Amino acid sequence: MLNKDLLLSLERIVGPENVLTEQSDRLIHGYDATQKQYMPDVVVYVENSLQVSEIVKLANQYNIPILPRGAGSGFTGGSLPVQGGIVVVLTRMNAILDIDEDNLTATVEPGVVTAHLQREVEKSGLFYPPDPASKEFSTIGGNVAECAGGPRCVKYGVTKDYILGLEVVTPTGDILHTGGVTMKNVAGYDLTKLFVGSEGTLGIVTRITVKLLPKPAAKKTMLVQFSSIDSAARAVSTIIRNKIIPTTLEFLDATTIECIRGKTGLPVLEKCRALLIIEVDGDQEILEKQTDKILGLLTPLGILESRVAADHTEAEAIWDVRRSVSPSMRKINPDKFNEDIVVPRSKVPDMIRALEKISSTYDVPIVNFGHAGDGNIHVNVMVDLQQPGMQATVDKVLLEIFQTTVDMGGSISGEHGIGTAKAPFLRLEIDPATLHYMQMLKKALDPNNIMNPGKIFLETSPEQLAFPTQLQDDPQ
Repeated sequence: MLNKDLLLSLERIVGPENVLTEQSDRLIHGYDATQKQYMPDVVVYVENSLQVSEIVKLANQYNIPILPRGAGSGFTGGSLPVQGGIVVVLTRMNAILDIDEDNLTATVEPGVVTAHLQREVEKSGLFYPPDPASKEFSTIGGNVAECAGGPRCVKYGVTKDYILGLEVVTPTGDILHTGGVTMKNVAGYDLTKLFVGSEGTLGIVTRITVKLLPKPAAKKTMLVQFSSIDSAARAVSTIIRNKIIPTTLEFLDATTIECIRGKTGLPVLEKCRALLIIEVDGDQEILEKQTDKILGLLTPLGILESRVAADHTEAEAIWDVRRSVSPSMRKINPDKFNEDIVVPRSKVPDMIRALEKISSTYDVPIVNFGHAGDGNIHVNVMVDLQQPGMQATVDKVLLEIFQTTVDMGGSISGEHGIGTAKAPFLRLEIDPATLHYMQMLKKALDPNNIMNPGKIFLETSPEQLAFPTQLQDDPQ
């Protein structure tokens, strides 16, 4: 039961109209893209960092969990109120405070939608590269919390590569300023990088300064079809080895192709077992040379067909092939477990073969696509959870997928974070001593464990952190 004094204090800080306690209001702020639901005790809309600071101080006083929320579009449960508490909604803090054309920076509030920032800076001939698939509705604050990536990260990098400075409300209510507006800054510890990707467990970001680039003059998009995933993987390695770094290098495997066959405006050949969407950007003269060079390099690899977009309309038709994947997968089974593993580029075909073997062993469809340029594979385990014992099967499948990934030198998460969904598997990748030090950092910054508790780690304090030699077969 929510303490009445706490409720009155929250209302004094933000106004009664911004403190929501009705069940319907709490329900709609208790889910994310995992489709899991938890009920917060109260939802509070904030408009500035001072309000956030006062609310966090109250949470410490009453020892109640508190967590930030943006669009709620995450795939790993990072914004779920798993222990109830106060959900602090940041979407009204959505101002673009400054676009500095001289120094190529922008300063924004966390509720700014990513695509909105991109469109605004492009009006000035500038460019903010990180482009998660959710960019039309995800917020910059959420991108910072998860260190979001996207197709363009093979050339331009991920969110952390563009964050110059942050304003952060700590778990005890202090307001910190990390980094700044300069390209170089080595004054003290790099706290900026510490907060980026921390999933709201170390503080609430209330202001963000990002680095911008000049907007590329033009781009070229091509679709290349292959008879095998090995040929596609050799194509990726060949392109990179020849010192060409495309803007994007997306791949679809055979199972994914079967999902979209006949669903797009562009035909996919019957013999096609893998395809690449390749995009390059820069000056027009350079693009023509790069496109010709890429096709020249790929021709000896036995490509089935290649298509180069002549204009924006044709480029969009190529990208529609990629966009058609997610809606097409539901025809396989109704329930999807969307994972984003990463392996070294050269290991992509080995990982795809391993995934095919896992799929066959457990008789569970697995659909794979993603960012071939950096080895980031979006693995989609498609099941019907209404079938008896299916959840237990999924648990075993996910454990085997993550263990195989780590064995290949990869990571269990490339851009979706850990949250609650991957917490049982973190020990596969991170050794016990390192986990212990991560927990010590959490404890030092959040002594009462109120800031987004229950995320990333299964344990809640360093004292509880075990040092297991192996994960149990059933991590759930």
